[in-house]
Amino acid sequence: MTKPKKSGSAIFMDIVIYLCLAVAGVCFGLYYIGTAPYSWVLWTGVTTFTILYHFWGRILLGHWTKLWGIHYSHWWFKQHKFEMGFYKILRVRKWKEKVLTYDPAAFSVKNHTMEEIANTMSKAETDHWINQLLSLTTLLFGVIWGEFWIFLLTTIIAMLFDAQFIVVQRYNRPKVLRSIELRNSRQTKIST
Repeated sequence: MTKPKKSGSAIFMDIVIYLCLAVAGVCFGLYYIGTAPYSWVLWTGVTTFTILYHFWGRILLGHWTKLWGIHYSHWWFKQHKFEMGFYKILRVRKWKEKVLTYDPAAFSVKNHTMEEIANTMSKAETDHWINQLLSLTTLLFGVIWGEFWIFLLTTIIAMLFDAQFIVVQRYNRPKVLRSIELRNSRQTKIST
């Protein structure tokens, strides 16, 4: 079986991970060995390590949650009445198509049933909720390296970044569920 082609977003994340791994490794090596004991070398290493941590953690968690039995019918994924008003304020309809997708093929109506897509959307939402928690763990880096405010800022930015994906999944999933319900009601009418 051929391996699916990676999306532009996936390729970008891979490049960032490898680049950050190399830069962080070199900077930490130079700083802690004592070859370049300059604060800018340390903070370049810390910054690239933090970016690496965010990206790599998200990919690993995405693979881990594939093992879970995530189903769109779970109560967590039900849309609440207040949400649509909130999404109108955020104007989700105008920008939702511009949001990056790590694996666009997973959302393809040509290759997947609507139930599979609804489950994929629920898994994606779960991934980004877990990413919110992962982002909070970077606050611990402030304990190691100091400058807590820098890690607080990167945590907030990372959480806002993941929030957009949660919003898009919660905005779009009810449309997919209505499509499933419509199809099921048509099948019921045909069979009776």
